Amino acid sequence: MSCSDTKKRCKRKPNIVCHPKGKKKKRHPHRKHVCIKCPPLNGQQLLSGLAEAIVEVGPQGLAGALGPQGLTGLVGAIGALGPEGLAGALGPQGAAGLAGAIGALGPQGLAGALGPQGVAGLVGAIGSLGPEGLAGALGPQGAAGLAGAIGALGPQGLAGLAGAIGAAGATGLTGATGPTGPAGPAGPAGPAGPATGVLGFADFFALMPPDNAATVAPNTDVSFPQDGPISGTAITRLNASSFNLAAIGTYQVLFQVNVNEAGQLLLTLNGADLAYTVVGRATGTSQIVGMALVQTTVINSVITVRNPAGNAAALTITPLAGGTRSDSAHLVIMQIA
Repeated sequence: MSCSDTKKRCKRKPNIVCHPKGKKKKRHPHRKHVCIKCPPLNGQQLLSGLAEAIVEVGPQGLAGALGPQGLTGLVGAIGALGPEGLAGALGPQGAAGLAGAIGALGPQGLAGALGPQGVAGLVGAIGSLGPEGLAGALGPQGAAGLAGAIGALGPQGLAGLAGAIGAAGATGLTGATGPTGPAGPAGPAGPAGPATGVLGFADFFALMPPDNAATVAPNTDVSFPQDGPISGTAITRLNASSFNLAAIGTYQVLFQVNVNEAGQLLLTLNGADLAYTVVGRATGTSQIVGMALVQTTVINSVITVRNPAGNAAALTITPLAGGTRSDSAHLVIMQIA
């Protein structure tokens, strides 16, 4: 408490200001003042009282030179720890951090030991008999049978008519025999008996690979570029897929070709389709087999095996069908009349 505070408490009866160094100074010499001893001042109060005394004394003088710094006071004892404050309210949750990069895949662990086999389950009850399945598709047509044996030789033709008997020679003189007259001309030969059996034959074939490497498009002929057994010159090749029938007659024609797709084949004669010779199959990879009799009406007729025009699919002639060997396709032609 400063001296001014003390004077207020004394209701201004004393008028004494306590100097910081304990000196007493009279403010009004015509009055009698009683000095009341001030209580000890702490540092803050001392500085505050000094400031008030300076203000009351008069105008502030020039600032004196800065005195040397006093010695540092002793460090006071550490005060007792105050009571713990109340816990603050929980702050808002911070924003989620960015997801870290996915680490490299670790090495695969060792395989665990095989567990023991479980106990076998109970045998289930026998189910009821299911409905009968649909009938399977009709299998492919079998390969054509071998050509029949050559027929027996036909009967010998009729003997020709006997020639006319020559005229009798003139009667010689009596007692003498005349010369024999010349023999008459021979009669014409009888007609030949009908021909029977195989009059000519030829076998043309292809091996896949290497033959028929490209697909056979609709309205295109299958190639049979290699020759098998051939008799004479009645049946010959013109090129890899066309064959000549020299004589007018009846021919038995057999062919078989392995193809990958569902499709059809037929015979052509002189470029025209023979509709009655169409053969084919609906599904699967197997042979298409054909067999027909073909009659020619002109010499040097040309016959082929063709993928009919108007069909959608080009045909792939199957290579190595069913194994490792090249697969064969055949065209066999026999003149039988």
